[in-house]
Amino acid sequence: MLKFVILLSAFSCALAAPQPEGLLPQLDGRIVGGVATTISSYPWQISLQRSGSHSCGGSVYSANIIVTAAHCLQSVSASSLKVRAGSSYWNSGGVLVQVAAFKNHEGYNSRTMVNDIAVIRLASSLSFSSTIKAISLAEEAPPTGAAAVVSGWGTKKSGSSSLPTQLQSVELSIVSLADCASRTYGYGSQVRSTMICSYTAGKDSCQGDSGGPLVSGGVLVGVVSWGYGCAYPNYPGVYSDVSALRSWVVDAAGSV
Repeated sequence: MLKFVILLSAFSCALAAPQPEGLLPQLDGRIVGGVATTISSYPWQISLQRSGSHSCGGSVYSANIIVTAAHCLQSVSASSLKVRAGSSYWNSGGVLVQVAAFKNHEGYNSRTMVNDIAVIRLASSLSFSSTIKAISLAEEAPPTGAAAVVSGWGTKKSGSSSLPTQLQSVELSIVSLADCASRTYGYGSQVRSTMICSYTAGKDSCQGDSGGPLVSGGVLVGVVSWGYGCAYPNYPGVYSDVSALRSWVVDAAGSV
């Protein structure tokens, strides 16, 4: 999975939260402060694999459609991608299915990270079971303080290149769009209308978790997108807001 780290610029001096130093833009993501778990607890979770290696997460939308992040599908061909579903381990078990095609949101912007969402069509349909299930898309964003959970095979600390083989999860709290863009946190105007945030001190998604699911109330509310480091104080994880992008996902799933 990938988590995008953006270097804040001129406006940062006006923000209440101090800006971390020395971070370069990068595509990668991971679970920080979480625990090992099993796929039966998160049966919608998949590992998106590029040329045999885990690269991003994703969520099962239907038997042959996966929802992930657009930044996970840049400069890559469908023929080099596969999806592993139904396994607690990204490198074994479950089923490994070839990607037939994918579609990125037409309004995705790699600089601002708006509309960071995509759908994947599999070459063959998944068979649903206790370890492979679809998850519904949120129709509205949860309020600040709502309980949420993010899962994935991303690194366990910022800057690490080592991915756990077993699925990890971490419980977080939702931060509303308005609150995330406020002076309470460090992003300000970087947070746009197609984004939602989560924040719990010492816990976050990270490198390798990109594209993976943020779930609240039993529905998919976010797709791991970007953040400033991983679990940095006053810098929430930022996700694509599924409720804001729901109609695009539904339409794209029927046309990819």
